[in-house]
Amino acid sequence: MEDKIDDLFDYVQVRCLWQFFSRTWDRQENIDGVLGKAYELFTGKEPSLKTPADKLYYADAKSMVSDCLASFPWIKQASEAEIRQVLDGLKVRLVENVITKSTNRELTHHLY
Repeated sequence: MEDKIDDLFDYVQVRCLWQFFSRTWDRQENIDGVLGKAYELFTGKEPSLKTPADKLYYADAKSMVSDCLASFPWIKQASEAEIRQVLDGLKVRLVENVITKSTNRELTHHLY
């Protein structure tokens, strides 16, 4: 399972700017939103597009899912539970690296 999380983490770190918004809360919202929409797309569910934020997360998730399906054949054979487990692991790793361990002091500056 860790190797699958590694695959997706490496992809996101290189290709996805949504993880690097300028504030902690922005980063968390983007990670939650994009990975939530990615789960829906990976599992064939119809994503909700009711709000502008839903549409934003969907757009980012759609390109991520398309690239990942083309690059990582194991995703096509993964069960819904496996996809959930991998995306949950990816979320933990992203939060740890781009929020918790970030040395960017702007993320939590009191004037922003």
